Amino acid sequence: MHDQQSVEALLSSMAQKLGHYLKDKHIDDYEFVGIRSGGVWVANSIQGYLNNTQALGELDISFYRDDFTRIGLNPKVSPSSLPFETTDKHIVLFDDVLMSGRTVRAAMNELFDYGRPASITLAVLVDIGRPELPIQPQIVGANLSLNDDQRIKLVGPDNLHLKIQQAR
Repeated sequence: MHDQQSVEALLSSMAQKLGHYLKDKHIDDYEFVGIRSGGVWVANSIQGYLNNTQALGELDISFYRDDFTRIGLNPKVSPSSLPFETTDKHIVLFDDVLMSGRTVRAAMNELFDYGRPASITLAVLVDIGRPELPIQPQIVGANLSLNDDQRIKLVGPDNLHLKIQQAR
């Protein structure tokens, strides 16, 4: 599961699932938004598989986190970039790892500050099934179970691969 080849297989599968999902929902006009940084990498890869050349939106949710006062500010904060209107648009939101759901909640809060989307479809590379909030992705590359002292991280953007590490 940790090598580049298996991540590519997950991304290819996700692209296929997403294509079918959007077709089944009759969604022809949509925008891709990635949560920095891993979600952006996933979104870029999926765009390639789908031959989608649209501008990609990028969210830096640092200021929207509910644990901001506890963990502090990410030293690499940069402005979000949404090169399109979000109001009444179908948004496909990408993240690399779904753990508690708090990152996705923060991203949705930020999206709604830009406007009210018609819908948000959540696509994640890995769901580790530790929900603290009622958030469930529509598109998942893989479901993994980790020990409580383990974390998983997408390493990239070149040669994307997954790395399991001990929590600090």
